[in-house]
Amino acid sequence: MNNIPVKKNEEYVVEILDNGFGGEGIAKIEGFTIFIPNAIKGEKCEILIVKVLTSHAYGKLLKIIQASPERVEVDCATYKRCGGCDLRHMTYENTLELKKNAVQSLVNKSLKQKVEAQKTIGMENPFYYRNKAQYPLGLDKDGNPACGIFAQRTHTIIPIDKCFIQTEISQEIAKTILEFIKENNISVYNEENQTGLFRHIVVKVGKYTNEVMCILVINGKNFPKEEKLVELLCNKHKNIRTIVKNINDKNTNVILGRENINLYGEGYIEDKLGDYTFKISPLSFYQINPVQAERLYNIAIESANLNKEDILFDLYCGIGTIGIFASKYVKKVYGIEIVEQAIKDAKENAKMNDIQNIDFIVGDVEQAFDELINKKNIIPTAIIVDPPRKGLDDRTIENIIKVSPNRLVYISCNPATMVRDLAKLEDTYTITKIQPVDMFPYTKHVECIAVLTQKNHGV
Repeated sequence: MNNIPVKKNEEYVVEILDNGFGGEGIAKIEGFTIFIPNAIKGEKCEILIVKVLTSHAYGKLLKIIQASPERVEVDCATYKRCGGCDLRHMTYENTLELKKNAVQSLVNKSLKQKVEAQKTIGMENPFYYRNKAQYPLGLDKDGNPACGIFAQRTHTIIPIDKCFIQTEISQEIAKTILEFIKENNISVYNEENQTGLFRHIVVKVGKYTNEVMCILVINGKNFPKEEKLVELLCNKHKNIRTIVKNINDKNTNVILGRENINLYGEGYIEDKLGDYTFKISPLSFYQINPVQAERLYNIAIESANLNKEDILFDLYCGIGTIGIFASKYVKKVYGIEIVEQAIKDAKENAKMNDIQNIDFIVGDVEQAFDELINKKNIIPTAIIVDPPRKGLDDRTIENIIKVSPNRLVYISCNPATMVRDLAKLEDTYTITKIQPVDMFPYTKHVECIAVLTQKNHGV
């Protein structure tokens, strides 16, 4: 430990050499790496060392001695405490560059093939893009009901002031409900002793239909003056199509319980994505940023170079969005997803859009994919995968290699696991394109599309 050149609680002046995967600045003191949130490559900063480990340390930015031209005045009052965004201190163009570089650096480290990541596809208007907002309720430090967002790494609620990534309507609705709770002395949830009624307000918005769903999550069966709140919300916010009471009386971090009771409307809203209509229910997953999702799907399908003879497997299909988008280009689509409710929604979405050439299967991809190819002998000519953050399991990778479809498109929400999986596939496939897409502007997250073609195809 003696050869570590920095000490906790000491101040240093450093040059920021690069930015890391989460947007943090990277500096070195005598070759020893220090990570500094909110610092930008090229800056000279005064920092305080807050944590020292054997291989690296963490610093806190005290003062910027020389600022980067990419630095901007932060537009959000709660930015430093919230943690919802990581990159509001830099220009939007720079965030896109940072994401591309982060993907490139993973590619360079792990792949034999020299692939160049494309420029990140950004949003024309990277504000108010999240179509689902989840606001916890609790007590502030003075014991008054508060509604907002949890402060980074804590369960302290930061009251909503103005958020630039949530829809404006969701913020207005949350404020209306909080006022009602205060005026009528309705209790809010206390995590420590699991008492109190109101736990969360969840608002889902149809980006293209402007339909709004409001979900009131409560710790119990009923709350006082239910009808009065419903009337108030419908009168004040004309786009509300449905209000749902969700019962969650478990001691859990999971936001929604299993039971939904419709207080107003049908219990779902609809939204359009491309030429298709999708039904969104309280528990169903839907793309958080439909504007970018549509671009992502179009790039993925275009890149798959599909034709009318193709049998397409859509693995981890969710509510069927990609498979439905691709259905008009191919002979047949098989979608596999483990979440039963998602498959129920997917079937309904296919029916609603009058799509006949698609089958949705509930099951673990590892087993269901295996069964389709090895027992039912259905062999895909193209595969699109959109796995969760942990990426693909080895059996699925083995099965992909076994059937070796001509085209494989990998959509990823975690470039680290994507690159790990591509390394296992690169003996069989040529990686022809890696395209980052900015689904969550001003956060560290980046979505990626990797396009693979079979090496022996056409030989």
